[in-house]
Amino acid sequence: MAIITSALTLFLAAVLGVAAAHKLAERGRLAQATAGLLRIDAAIAMPLTMAAATIEAAAALALLFPASRPAGALLAALLWAGYGAALFAARRRGDTAMDCGCDFGARPNGIGRFVVGRAFALSAAALALLLSPAGGGAIDSQSIFAALAFLALLFAAGEIAHLPIRSAAR
Repeated sequence: MAIITSALTLFLAAVLGVAAAHKLAERGRLAQATAGLLRIDAAIAMPLTMAAATIEAAAALALLFPASRPAGALLAALLWAGYGAALFAARRRGDTAMDCGCDFGARPNGIGRFVVGRAFALSAAALALLLSPAGGGAIDSQSIFAALAFLALLFAAGEIAHLPIRSAAR
């Protein structure tokens, strides 16, 4: 169980760290995505996007230390639940063609079920970590490689989810 907790901790920290770096690297695109997703003014969207990046970075850092891991897991769970709720609301109101900023590149097919589900699944994983034994597992090489493998699988799943759908009948 300790290796699972350890791998999950590192995986979630990596996802948060990559997300924070992504927001910093593509500030303009992601501020536009935030403005469209939340239907707010662009002047408010940039500071909000940078605040989200700061919270992601803080949560990632908190996950790496056993004493602050519960706070990091709670922050991550709340953040991803908020993302999921915003994405779900955008889908419900018909804003599915917009770029949500959820991936490294703008997607032509916009907000799909995958990105909504991914946000809620990551939130659930953070909650599972929050409810795991307080100490968690030690960080070792197996945990690092497992976390990196899960990160690669998450990115691959995102790419597969955005492939165009083809009909089996020809």
